[in-house]
Amino acid sequence: MSEDPKTTYEPRIIAFLCKWCSSAGSDLAGVSRIQYPANATPITVPCSGSVSPQYILTAFRKGADGVLVSGCHLGDCHYLEGNYLARRKLFLVKELLEFIGLEPERFRMSWVSAAEGAKFAQVITDFVADLRPLGPQDKLQGQRP
Repeated sequence: MSEDPKTTYEPRIIAFLCKWCSSAGSDLAGVSRIQYPANATPITVPCSGSVSPQYILTAFRKGADGVLVSGCHLGDCHYLEGNYLARRKLFLVKELLEFIGLEPERFRMSWVSAAEGAKFAQVITDFVADLRPLGPQDKLQGQRP
């Protein structure tokens, strides 16, 4: 008897994490042994403001079911205004994804500090739970830029 793909589906998430805050929050969740789904592949970036829209589109083209960009809390950026730049830029990316037919729920932004390991774990847990009902992302997969 074969298993139902809906019950065995595990979403694949690419998580772009700010080196100074969100990546450190991810590390804290790990060393604190906080349990959360292992669905996210972390990619450390210097700042959430350095995440290009092209990175996000490429992640979806290469098969990601969801993309997370996480940075320092607004006002606490190591580079002063990088997270404000990210917020403006990524708001437009979300609208672009919706315009091209991708569910906006597949893209998420969060603000997690280095001291918030539990919050990082909750962000991943919530994102996985929100992606499961959507099923695999196949609208952009394998498409050329």
